[in-house]
Amino acid sequence: MAVRKLVLDDVFEEALYTLIAIHCTIEDYRLAYLLNKHLGINLVRKPSDLDCKKDKSAYSIFEWKDNKQLTTWNLVSNICKTQETLPQNNQQSLFSTQEYITKTFNLISEYKDVNYFLKIDNDNNFSKEAYILSHILNIPQVVTAFSVDVNQLKSKDNLIFS
Repeated sequence: MAVRKLVLDDVFEEALYTLIAIHCTIEDYRLAYLLNKHLGINLVRKPSDLDCKKDKSAYSIFEWKDNKQLTTWNLVSNICKTQETLPQNNQQSLFSTQEYITKTFNLISEYKDVNYFLKIDNDNNFSKEAYILSHILNIPQVVTAFSVDVNQLKSKDNLIFS
């Protein structure tokens, strides 16, 4: 009896999207507006945030589907800050105060200093990466932006939005 072996290594290795890291200090809606203006796209906030169950964090996400180019653009926040209350100790005091602790989580933990990621999904060969990167760098509020090699990421599963 013949034994057949199915090898799927080549299927899952190739990333079919471009990922651009953006470092800036402005709010997410403001960056989406500036990207729309400078790139000629139409990013719109999705009704629900991107939730990570393991660390109970949520990341804002904007999306635009370009039907002419068969491309999906996503702008996602990389940083989530949550505030938790510390448990009260049983000491009685004149002034009872709540103490809070702020925890910071990252969607892509390898890039902790990056504020946002622009993910461009395209099944075809996407050749406008340098053009897009130069336009993003021309935005005065953006400190820096650079391309990310998706195949080197350990937490690339967090970039699956659908």
